[in-house]
Amino acid sequence: MSPKASATADDELKLLKQLADAKRDLLDQVGRRVVGQHQVLEDILVAVLSRGHALLVGVPGLAKTLMVSTMAEALKLEFSRIQFTPDLMPGDITGTEIIEEDLTTGKRIFRFVKGPVFANVVLADEINRTPPKTQAALLQAMQEHEVTAAGTTYKLPEPFFVLSTQNPIEQEGTYPLPEAQLDRFMFELKVDYPSREEEERIVFGTTGDELPKLKPVLDAQELMDMQRLVRRIPAPENVIQAAVELARMTRPSGEGADPGPLVKEYVDWGAGPRASQYLVLGAKARAALDGRPMADLDDVKSVALPVLRHRVMVNFAAEAAGRTAADVCRELIDDGTWMKARS
Repeated sequence: MSPKASATADDELKLLKQLADAKRDLLDQVGRRVVGQHQVLEDILVAVLSRGHALLVGVPGLAKTLMVSTMAEALKLEFSRIQFTPDLMPGDITGTEIIEEDLTTGKRIFRFVKGPVFANVVLADEINRTPPKTQAALLQAMQEHEVTAAGTTYKLPEPFFVLSTQNPIEQEGTYPLPEAQLDRFMFELKVDYPSREEEERIVFGTTGDELPKLKPVLDAQELMDMQRLVRRIPAPENVIQAAVELARMTRPSGEGADPGPLVKEYVDWGAGPRASQYLVLGAKARAALDGRPMADLDDVKSVALPVLRHRVMVNFAAEAAGRTAADVCRELIDDGTWMKARS
């Protein structure tokens, strides 16, 4: 190994150690305001490091909004919250042009006023409360990290993430996200009720008159350096093969598809290639957060459920049998046949 290659390898290991330490410090800082929800917080961090977006699903009052805003503060990123309502318009998200008059010349010009999407961390609160036309305003932002208004394209600040919340109850009068938009989210994260001990700590900590102060752990530039590091983490061939195999196992049809009886009976549509990409990226990010220089099959397994469950559409037979997309995905993941590398 050349001295230059050795120095580069040493730098990578130092960055991995720095990232593992940052993860511990970050979760410690966020934990000063958010009690419990360790797995959800780790998964949000995995999505952020993978340059992905996350959809948080849970009933009201489980600190979904607090999680996102606290994470943004601990990462020293600009935070913006958009409360989705039935009367929200696309321009309320992306921005709009206004006419300004120059008082000295009397000349009128158009000026673009940026909307709340121009931030590092955008919280799309209750995204299913607004019509599809307004939901779609986020599509270009989530995919290309840019916004087009009146024929002009504006770049969004980097890093950029959309973290959305969705209430699984009170579905009357809501607008379910179309599959094309769901596919833009790297993870669908389920936020559950806290344990008794955690709920007691929540009540004790939130009924006083002081809000714990946070110390930023990373800034925007350091976070982007960590994102590039995650991309450089190697994924062995067997990891890529396993990720692709797992995604393909969810498809009831298509070229080369060989679905098992579970998928044949209960699934209408399976996960697309973006699922395979996110399985590998999530595995790389999880390895990096643990300070490991290479992703393995266990890393793929740990991110598989939040990557797949919102990308699999079950049919009426599944609904009649009380089987959800998450149930089907969980069975496929636990089966383990996808983990065997092809010969």
